[in-house]
Amino acid sequence: ENLPTLYPSYTNEDFSPYGKLNALGKNEAQDPFHFGHSLIKKIGRYEGQEIASHTFSHYYCLETGQTAEQFEADLKASIKVKKAFGHEVRSIVFPRNQLNQTYLSICKKHGIESYRGNEKSWIYKESKFHEEGLLKRIFRLADCYVNITGHNTYKLKKVMKEPIINLPSSRFLRPYNSKVKNFESLRLRRIKKSIRHAAQNGEVYHLWWHPHNFGKDIEENMQFLTQILELVAELNTTHNFKSLTMNEATKLALRLDKEKSYEKIRPQSHCEM
Repeated sequence: ENLPTLYPSYTNEDFSPYGKLNALGKNEAQDPFHFGHSLIKKIGRYEGQEIASHTFSHYYCLETGQTAEQFEADLKASIKVKKAFGHEVRSIVFPRNQLNQTYLSICKKHGIESYRGNEKSWIYKESKFHEEGLLKRIFRLADCYVNITGHNTYKLKKVMKEPIINLPSSRFLRPYNSKVKNFESLRLRRIKKSIRHAAQNGEVYHLWWHPHNFGKDIEENMQFLTQILELVAELNTTHNFKSLTMNEATKLALRLDKEKSYEKIRPQSHCEM
């Protein structure tokens, strides 16, 4: 009932989910793997949670064949669904981090105020699915255990704000992997060091992952995450380090920008003796 008016015309048809519609059930009771209304309602009942957009069809913004018009139709469908359930969409995360700069103005047109950008290093630069390259993947994996690209933290008042606010990623929380379990302490230390750096310098640390990343080895993944959250709780006490949704961070960034602009135009008084 909520399908967009245009479908993405990827050159590689496998990227589109619309050819698989016949395999879907009629509702969540029949097909819980493709329908998640109850999950969204459950998340929405908890304080401090934001229901944002990941596009309607897991839209790949850089793949060959698709167009800006098709992306806009997809985004409108995503927003329509969420509005029907009482959620205003203010943030977006692009599937596979395929940031298409020309689409940001479309997001702004439809009320989106922020997106999750990528880390600055070349190994995280957005690219098409089949243009990732083995070298980039190797470096990204190594960067999870040793500091290759830096902390990837930043001052909120210095983020890019046009056409919409960029809240770049700091770290993808990779799931537990028994093949490299002996390196788990390094992975945790890498994240903790960067979080401490952010707290001590008044900066943002943007941690993210997919829900399905915890679908396997649940106990190990939850234990790992718990250690991170315990550090955040500690730093909240010692450094007023807060956990924010993207929308909350966006509002704060806009407020800081307004205060900065006010400081520039405010008359300076002085006293002569």
